[in-house]
Amino acid sequence: MTDAAVSFAKDFLAGGVAAAISKTAVAPIERVKLLLQVQHASKQIAADKQYKGIIDCVVRIPREQGVLSFWRGNLANVIRYFPTQALNFAFKDKYKQIFLGGVDKRTQFWRYFAGNLASGGAAGATSLCFVYPLDFARTRLAADVGKAGADREFSGLGDCLVKIFRSDGLRGLYQGFNVSVQGIII
Repeated sequence: MTDAAVSFAKDFLAGGVAAAISKTAVAPIERVKLLLQVQHASKQIAADKQYKGIIDCVVRIPREQGVLSFWRGNLANVIRYFPTQALNFAFKDKYKQIFLGGVDKRTQFWRYFAGNLASGGAAGATSLCFVYPLDFARTRLAADVGKAGADREFSGLGDCLVKIFRSDGLRGLYQGFNVSVQGIII
């Protein structure tokens, strides 16, 4: 293995571990935010059982669903990170060749700047095509309330992906993709 390959592997692994720790640390906050956002549309949360705010949500989640439910959907989020980074890295170089071929950053700064933005956006959008089902599953798992068993819609990541695919097909795993890809490109 070349020095460049070893260096890339170390950086990739270090970045992945750091991201896993970071995403796991903020997962409870993300879950609270998501529940507060979707509770009005959720069939699992009756109108009289909706959270009244952040504190109410933080207090009730462990009491009603268990402490570990703060991290519901986090595994998908962590798993999603590694291929996203690898794909972004691979695609960004390819898109740089397309958008920046023959551009001199010293004499064509604005064209170089725009080409960099375009290559980053295109790389992110292309990567999202591959990993979006994991992002979608993370959101669905995080929004899944209930303590266990029959109260929950999904038992885990695999169950979530399979059930959505069986009921809605491949298209179901890409619900909301257009909005997400716009956010990456912009």
